[in-house]
Parts: sequence; C-alpha cells; structure tokens
Amino acid sequence: MIQLSNIEKVYRTKTIETIALNKVNLGINKGEFVAIMGPSGCGKSTLLNIMGLLDSPTAGTISLDGQAVTSFGDKKLANFRNKKLGFIFQSYHLINDLSVLDNVELPLLYRDGVSGSERRKRAMEALEKVGLSARMKHYPNQLSGGQRQRVAIARAIIGDPEIILADEPTGNLDSVMGEEVINILLNLNKTDGTTIVMVTHDEHMANKTQRIIRFFDGQQVN
Repeated sequence: MIQLSNIEKVYRTKTIETIALNKVNLGINKGEFVAIMGPSGCGKSTLLNIMGLLDSPTAGTISLDGQAVTSFGDKKLANFRNKKLGFIFQSYHLINDLSVLDNVELPLLYRDGVSGSERRKRAMEALEKVGLSARMKHYPNQLSGGQRQRVAIARAIIGDPEIILADEPTGNLDSVMGEEVINILLNLNKTDGTTIVMVTHDEHMANKTQRIIRFFDGQQVN
C-alpha cells in the first residue's frame, strides 16, 4: 500500500544543511497498523508528511496503492490525497466557528459529485462510528479533548480513505481518552481494513499495533 524508496529530505539555508531523512526504504502492506517511534527531531513527522503527500522528498520515490505519485502534478496530487488519505493531527485542527457536523463534512466539499445531502448523511455516519452522534450540533470549544480527537477521526474517515496517517493522535489526551482513541483506530483497522500509520512517543500505544518502526537521526534503525 505504501512504498518509500531511497527517500531523502534535506533542509538548506545559506549557512546550514539539515538532513531530516536519509535513505529511507520502507514498505507498509495493505491493512497493516504500523507505529513509528523515535526521539523528537528524528524525522517521524517529516516522514508522515511525505507519506501523506503534504511535503515532497528531496530525493527518492513514493508509491501509494501501486501508483508512483512522485511525478503527479498539484491538481492530481490533491485529488489523490482527498480520495485515498485521511489525516489525524495531535492538535485536532478543527474550525471553532463550525459545528461538529460541519467540521466533519469539510473533506467532501472538495470532492466532485457529492451533494450536500450526501455529505450530511456521511458525516452523521462517521460521527456515529466514533460515538459522537449526540454532539453533532455542538462546537469544538464545547467538547473535551478526547471528544475533539474523535471528531478529527470522523473527519478523517468520512471519505472512506484506504490509508489513515495519524500524528501523535493520543499525545494531548489523558490515559482514559487515549485508550478510547486508540480503540477506535484499532476497530477501523480490524473492521474496515484501513491501513494506518501512527507516529507516537507512547510505547504502550505503539505496542497495540502490528509493527513498530523505529527512527533515529533520520534513519530507520530496525
């Protein structure tokens, strides 16, 4: 499902060159739930952004679902990202002026051929999956951290993505809320067969996944 070949990411200024990723070769199978671990600054989030086509590698190739996406133009890349990928962020990235339901609908606004009634129906179904049907008319600032993360998960899954990329999805939550969130992800993986890649610092959460990939100084170490 995900194949990275000789991926490098280098940030350059006039005075310094920083190597964020160095010769990364990584394959993730369809239906896998994988955790990526490593110390701060080791390149985990950079790797996730490259997998999610939010950033481009300095060198190397990316293949998602059998398609070499490195050569895609901006429009084709955006369409591919919208249909194939779902994103969950540590800080939720919800819009406070929009209701929970409207926040969840957002990804489908950018998808051709989806009517307003269809968006609403699918948003309600996504919220039911994460146990937040009763909160759809609330606003993000009326919710707990765990509830906001569940809204973010509903937003990530509304488009039926084949891949979910989660960057520290339990990082801002207490242990009880964290367990709720990881259990939702585990259920999505088991029931829907969604491929999930999760960056985490939490060994306990990582041990619930099928495989742990460890990084250090921009390189895979296992």
